Amino acid sequence: MSPTESESVDPRPLHERIAADLREQINAGDYPAGTAIPSTEQLKARFEASNATVQKALGLLKKEGLVVGRAGSSVQVREQRRQVMAPGRYSAPAAAGEPYRWIAEAEARGQTGHSKLLEVAEVVPPADVRNALGLANDERAVLRKQILFLNDEPCELVKSYYPVELARGTALTQKKRIRGGSPTLLAEAGFPPVHTLDRVSACIATQEQYEALQLPSDLPVLRTLRVVISRDDRVIEVTEMAKASHLYELQYGY
Repeated sequence: MSPTESESVDPRPLHERIAADLREQINAGDYPAGTAIPSTEQLKARFEASNATVQKALGLLKKEGLVVGRAGSSVQVREQRRQVMAPGRYSAPAAAGEPYRWIAEAEARGQTGHSKLLEVAEVVPPADVRNALGLANDERAVLRKQILFLNDEPCELVKSYYPVELARGTALTQKKRIRGGSPTLLAEAGFPPVHTLDRVSACIATQEQYEALQLPSDLPVLRTLRVVISRDDRVIEVTEMAKASHLYELQYGY
């Protein structure tokens, strides 16, 4: 039985709790794309909620692009927008003349991928990035910040940091896209990726992430801190990636 407003220990408003339960069922496939979710009357009975509360919950799901419909008619699940991303496929250098693997993978799924480079600068990185790069508190790294798009919708905010001594004199310091991406450039410079460590967490979006990813509400983002290690255990890149949690999930194979 679903908790009512008076019974629940969840402090969120009832319409947010209803949306959370329905969102989970949609993402799990209990309500497949193109099918109707329970009617307003059924949802009112299930959650012991008013019509206005149910409509507010459905309004959240509509803003997120999960369902479509109008008051008085059935509300249907949109063609699934939540996608499974496999980060392990993108870290290897691209073959000669090929685009960045992230873009190639998008094309293989029948999507259009592109990036927008926002900033290239020498900066003092956040503490977790400094620790991974082995930098002192005031030491700098080269930052390349970009947004990745799928079908012209923002997918991921990416901040990549490189040791200054490795990046200087290369295209990493230039405000232009790199053919094949940084893994290809680093491999050509004699620093191929040998292994990668990913640390994934769910976080409330920062203001920058909220705006860049055009989030519809205060849903969390998936934050991945990736450390790329080359020969002799040298860290050559540390990247922070943020994705909208309601649109993407990550898949790793072992």
